[in-house]
Amino acid sequence: MHLSLFQLLSDESRFRIVEILGDGEQAVNAIVSRMNIEQSGVSRHLGILEKAGVVASRADGVRRLYSLCPERFQDLDRWMARYRRLWEGRLDSLGEALAHKRRPADPKGRRRMT
Repeated sequence: MHLSLFQLLSDESRFRIVEILGDGEQAVNAIVSRMNIEQSGVSRHLGILEKAGVVASRADGVRRLYSLCPERFQDLDRWMARYRRLWEGRLDSLGEALAHKRRPADPKGRRRMT
């Protein structure tokens, strides 16, 4: 499931659409105006994203409005949490090592303990 989300977002146009929808619900024409592809291409990418559950659409008169589906990103966030914990622990260790290295040395050349 996550691999398919990564695959979906690896396409530059779909990634850009997701970035645009991060600003909130948008009509197709508003998305097209911020892209470097034709409306038919944007619609095709929106269809792929909608089928994958990344975006949702709703009718507003003759317009179609698109928004992000938070569930897919919450799933991704939960999956990434274990890697985030791994890196946070490593970064904390690096920070402690750097802080220790910055401590001034005493006159005998040893690092002072604080």
